[in-house]
Amino acid sequence: MGKRKRDMATRLKEERKNKAFAILRDCPSSPRKMRLVVDLVRGKDVNAALNILRYTPKHAAEDVRKLLLSAVANWKAKNEEVRIEDANLIVKEIYVCQGKTLKRIQPAPQGRAHRIRKRSNHVTVVVGSAAPAATANLANNN
Repeated sequence: MGKRKRDMATRLKEERKNKAFAILRDCPSSPRKMRLVVDLVRGKDVNAALNILRYTPKHAAEDVRKLLLSAVANWKAKNEEVRIEDANLIVKEIYVCQGKTLKRIQPAPQGRAHRIRKRSNHVTVVVGSAAPAATANLANNN
């Protein structure tokens, strides 16, 4: 392996060490409803995001809250030597993709049938520490 390739691999490994993710697949709610909740916590501090989700009255907020706690636990498993309080964790990325749609038929008047679409979604959360990103931005500006 060449020097350039090795340097790139070590840099990517260090970046991955500062990030952790969790994925919720086939959540039985529409992506549109989930995106309303997800947009509330994007880019926020993890503790602030958990507080926002705890007091949000939407049903999807509980699923996102559990997913965020899972991502934090994954980060803690990767970085056992660092305390969560010192890491200054933020929600770096959070996005919703459409999952599979179950199609059902409901009887309608005069022998007709209406189609029911039961939508699902996939949610991905990436958490990371804000401190290394800030120092990297300072190094790039100099």
